[in-house]
Amino acid sequence: MADSIKIAFSHHGNRHEFQFPLDSTISDLAEKVFVSLSIPQANQRFMVTPKLGLLKYPFPDPVLPLSSLLNKKMILLAPLPSEISALSEASAASKPRERSSPVKTAMPSRHRDWQRAQEGATYTFGKIVPLLDLPNPEKSRRFLERLRDDAGIKASMRKHKFSVAVLTEMNPAEHTTHESRTLGLNRNRGEVIELRLRTDAYDGYRDYKIIRKTLCHELAHNVYGEHDRNFWDLTNAIEKEVETNDWRSGGHALTDQEFYNPDDSGVEGEHVDGGGWTGGEFVLGVSSSPASYASNGQGLGRRELMAQAAEERMRKQRRANREADDQAR
Repeated sequence: MADSIKIAFSHHGNRHEFQFPLDSTISDLAEKVFVSLSIPQANQRFMVTPKLGLLKYPFPDPVLPLSSLLNKKMILLAPLPSEISALSEASAASKPRERSSPVKTAMPSRHRDWQRAQEGATYTFGKIVPLLDLPNPEKSRRFLERLRDDAGIKASMRKHKFSVAVLTEMNPAEHTTHESRTLGLNRNRGEVIELRLRTDAYDGYRDYKIIRKTLCHELAHNVYGEHDRNFWDLTNAIEKEVETNDWRSGGHALTDQEFYNPDDSGVEGEHVDGGGWTGGEFVLGVSSSPASYASNGQGLGRRELMAQAAEERMRKQRRANREADDQAR
């Protein structure tokens, strides 16, 4: 009978395998990662599939047996030591040169800058995932990266200590019913957030600020599953924080932005989600629409949605042709 177990995981595309005694726990794994890979425990997040989801230090169950993780896929979501070192060097390089004047260096300010950089590497989105089977996945990636790097979103995630393993786009065809459209989903309180970036006809993208507001809603589901008073108070607070810290918006014309869509003011029947989403089913909260995808089971098929999208593109083309003919007369 074996007296040890091997635990394997991937980190930034590299596979790592460690051997432990049979009675070892998830905390022992965190210590081993710190000693062997120089990644502090506070920066460690393990994505475990299937079932367990995202495990963040100090872990919901610090004595979780490593034997329960055998035959599971594990991904360590954490910055590389070189990235942490680069942040440290950048902080050191920003230190003012000594001068003969009696003015003292503002050490607390530099400490806050370093702390913010470290928190920014921790409280963020671990991975950006566009849908490769839809047109223009690189444009979707740019949209998701812009949301990740949004000054307001970053500030709010630092404040609330939000970490999300995966930020991805939603396929409109899979989340549309005859009566409603789902704009976003949060699975397992931060394991995955999906956003409806594209228009229903797949011929463009939704307006950036509408999608950013949807993201604020989904971030609130990291704390609250149901759409109760606590949830809406947190959502409103996040939205205000994002607007307040969006210092870039004052210096750019909206019409110059890649994802500015002046025609996107929201559509009747749209709702953000059905509450916190777990394991592929809506299990918490109440949808803002009584005809949600989760409850009525009347979602349109992909083929039907694609056909409707093609018809919508044809209508737009005919309308554009008529307008061109009218102007030529």
